[in-house]
Amino acid sequence: MGEERTTIAVERYLNELAGASGDTPAEPIIRELLGKSVDRLDMLCASLLHSSYPRLTQPPLNLQSEEMIGAVVERMMKAMRKVRPTTVRQFFAMANQHIRWELNGLARKLDERTRAQELHESAIAAPTVAGSAGQTTSSVSPNTARIMEAIESLPEEERETFSLVRIQGMTHGDAAAVLGVSSKTVQRRLNLALRLLVQKLRDLRPGAAPPA
Repeated sequence: MGEERTTIAVERYLNELAGASGDTPAEPIIRELLGKSVDRLDMLCASLLHSSYPRLTQPPLNLQSEEMIGAVVERMMKAMRKVRPTTVRQFFAMANQHIRWELNGLARKLDERTRAQELHESAIAAPTVAGSAGQTTSSVSPNTARIMEAIESLPEEERETFSLVRIQGMTHGDAAAVLGVSSKTVQRRLNLALRLLVQKLRDLRPGAAPPA
């Protein structure tokens, strides 16, 4: 019921926003909209953080979803001054994009901090053997990078559905509510996304011949 109430509230504020004119400032409506949807946004932050960026939850960052929700809301405030989503699906698609951008920015900062620390340590300590115990890296493996690139290259509808269900862990019903489609449509898009990913990444399957 909470999910349904959030969807109804978001739809109502989006309708008010669409009808806003000079006599009705849009800023207060946007603030109310984001306030009503903050719990869903926090859930999306937590799901994406733990499923796709788990290293950010570990030392030294120890990131929690509630620590980034303020930055995500601020991003949404700025974005909606220029771009006005008209449907619940468009609103949460925009939110998903800004959550990913926020997490990508934090991951880059962590990488830069790690590299700076490694350079500092290499300047004052004896060289270590690559792969020795205790040596860590935050870089993404080539295979992981390929998988992420393949997901990003999916058609928009399939990428959005795959992200909600397989990355953020939503049920088909919850994803359908966010996207404004039926559960059967969610299943159809998810099946297509999986077929496309299998085609793009078939050489990563165990026993597959390496690409030429």
